[in-house]
Amino acid sequence: MNDDLFLKKAAALCSRAEYCASQIEEKLRRWGADTEETARIIARLTEEKYIDEERYCRAFANDKFRYNHWGRMKIRQALRFQHLPDEAISEALSQIDEGEYQEVLSQILAAKSRTLHDSDPYIRRAKLLRHAASKGFEAELVLSLLPEE
Repeated sequence: MNDDLFLKKAAALCSRAEYCASQIEEKLRRWGADTEETARIIARLTEEKYIDEERYCRAFANDKFRYNHWGRMKIRQALRFQHLPDEAISEALSQIDEGEYQEVLSQILAAKSRTLHDSDPYIRRAKLLRHAASKGFEAELVLSLLPEE
């Protein structure tokens, strides 16, 4: 394949969904593009706004919070894993409404609490804390929302 075909294929992909540069780079590599071709294509896609890492971070953070109920820590880690700039990540995470964030966490804790059958309040709190931490919520926030037993 040549540059034009790779570019058209990558642009078509980017026009259907949000992708970051590292995801497109990986796809180009799998399609057989060399390093120079990949760099040129990514630069062109970025220049033409097919790839916008700030827009991608906002969309990713919003989707993972709203649909998967991930906390900020898990979202931050996933975005860092994709080699996105910390400024864009922080900006995207700041877009999450704090009231909605706490409400989602409260719902997660309530749902998990209903499934626990431990009578010891310390074991219950520990399990709730671990569950919320696995979803990426901050320990301080979780502890502030857990009822004192």
